[in-house]
Amino acid sequence: MRRQALALAARAVEQRLNADLSDHIGAAAPCDCGEMARYAGRRAKHFETVLGAMRLERAYYDCSHCQRGFCPRDRALGLEGRSLSPAVTRMVGTVGALVSFQEGSELLGELAGVEVGAKQVERTAEALGREIAACERRVVEPIESSKIPPTLYLGVDGTGVPMRRAELVGRAGKQRDGSAKTREVKLCTVWSAESRDEKDRPVRDRGSVSYSAAIETAATHDTDREIAPFWQRVEREAQRRGFDRVGRQVLLGDGALWIWNLADELFPRAIQIVDLFHAKEHLSEVGRAIYGTMSELATAWTRQRYDELEAGNLDALLTVLGTCATSCEEAKKSVLYFERNRHRMRYAHFRALGLCTSTGVVEAGCKVVVAHRLKRAGMHWSLDGANAILALRCARLSGRFEVFWNSSHRTQHTA
Repeated sequence: MRRQALALAARAVEQRLNADLSDHIGAAAPCDCGEMARYAGRRAKHFETVLGAMRLERAYYDCSHCQRGFCPRDRALGLEGRSLSPAVTRMVGTVGALVSFQEGSELLGELAGVEVGAKQVERTAEALGREIAACERRVVEPIESSKIPPTLYLGVDGTGVPMRRAELVGRAGKQRDGSAKTREVKLCTVWSAESRDEKDRPVRDRGSVSYSAAIETAATHDTDREIAPFWQRVEREAQRRGFDRVGRQVLLGDGALWIWNLADELFPRAIQIVDLFHAKEHLSEVGRAIYGTMSELATAWTRQRYDELEAGNLDALLTVLGTCATSCEEAKKSVLYFERNRHRMRYAHFRALGLCTSTGVVEAGCKVVVAHRLKRAGMHWSLDGANAILALRCARLSGRFEVFWNSSHRTQHTA
């Protein structure tokens, strides 16, 4: 019954628009190139709308100067160069950000009665993502100073995404032959944690997390600034969220050198903290390497190291790791890791300051933003496609899709 009602509505709208000849604005009309285009009759085209498919007849103008044509009605309805109405395009953007293109096509048909093939979902979602990515680079609207909390956290991390072979030519990787199967998505996330749990520990504030991600280089040296888009991405996100103006800056990372290089250059006054989860993960790997994966001795040894780490007893921790390093390669690597980052692992001190030391926000971000959408079975991405969907997904997860959409000409139209 619903589909029948929509079909009837579609026919009524179609007939009314086709009967309206007001889009014929004269024998000639101004073209974007600055010249006049001549009227060349009426032309029909099929469009997919929320009511269903429509066949619309429109006045067509042809420009002999630039060899291009246009339909004034398409421009007025937000349909120029498209076969999907703005409302359907928005739907496609939603499903394209959340699920695979095939699943998105099926959801549109099942829930909205809109027939859009998987390939068209892909093309439309990626085009929308590219538009969002361009807007993200071009428009930076800083938050009002009055809305910035006392403390803001900024986290950065990276995770690999499976790529098409053409995107991996000449790239070194971790395969046995030295080749690569993935390229790294770098993620920047900002959040606040003014809330407290029952034990008075800081808790991430609901709705405070924003994301920005892409497959980009993270070079941070002065000479590389023009070719370091992730460096610029982090800076833009910091400006949007007020991280550059906040009273107390905290930067969390997994201990990778590129993260701290970026932190030192962009945010020299930030408190640097190695995420406690990652530090503990290193200790767990050492325990398993020494005693075996399922060993109770590994569990007991690791728990004792956890206690030393959280209590700030890094001297004792490093002494034990140093002893193990003579016969265990994982322990040897961990000694270097903990020595290099010990000033970022003063967890008792950080907790006394009321700071988060491990929120899981960055780790979860890599899963929520990247893995859940781009690392599913059988997926292999182009660089352009991956970055487009990342931009689209980040916009939705950060609550910015509505802002983008409302600033677009598409909001003039609803069909």
